[in-house]
Amino acid sequence: MRKRVRDAAIGLALVIASAGAAAAAESVPPAAMADAEAIFRARCTMCHGSGGRGDGPAGAALSPRPRDMTDPTWQASVTDAHIETVILGGGPADGRSPLMPANPDLKTKPDVIKALRQIVRGFAAKTPP
Repeated sequence: MRKRVRDAAIGLALVIASAGAAAAAESVPPAAMADAEAIFRARCTMCHGSGGRGDGPAGAALSPRPRDMTDPTWQASVTDAHIETVILGGGPADGRSPLMPANPDLKTKPDVIKALRQIVRGFAAKTPP
């Protein structure tokens, strides 16, 4: 039974990863992607790490630990809209830790938000350590 549940979860994760790859194919202006990459490096990597595993230098001191965005179960459990809501509203937007700050300055930059979501979805293809 556990093997079936695990296999089903892996299968679902692969479907979501494929959907994530399709979402990544959405057109985002190169300038918006460059802005998103710079924002991720400046605002997110300290806690989430450069690979999205929740292993950034500041993340080790946090409780709860930052989200491991490479986790296929988590990737399968969230919608793109959810990811964008958390990017804008921080942890409190999802009833999570207030230690993840909001990014209200991005409210008027939908392409940058979409590009940040694509970065997060891109972690689905990475294998957790």
